[in-house]
Amino acid sequence: MPPATQPHAADRFDDDDYPAYTMGRAAEMIGATPGFLRAIGEARLIAPLRSDGGHRRYSRYQLRIAARARELVDGGTPIDAACRIVILEDQLEEALRVNEELRRPTAAPGGPADS
Repeated sequence: MPPATQPHAADRFDDDDYPAYTMGRAAEMIGATPGFLRAIGEARLIAPLRSDGGHRRYSRYQLRIAARARELVDGGTPIDAACRIVILEDQLEEALRVNEELRRPTAAPGGPADS
């Protein structure tokens, strides 16, 4: 049996959920401050992972969520309301995706799916 191989670190950067970015880099990428990232974390919009040293690490998915919250806040929406809006938008997107999956036709009995 061949030995199990660990994925290369570079392969993880393709993973939207891999916590690749430090707080400073994440804030820079979305044009915000570290304080903004802390605030949306306190509002429970995102929960960054912590490194062994206790430093926050953010994924690309979390940065997209944070960037959307920043757009709303920049437009005058209070941060707590912006976080609620982003959560609802994310839930709606997921519900629409599930709904679309459920509407797809399934294979007829005795068809290729039953082989």
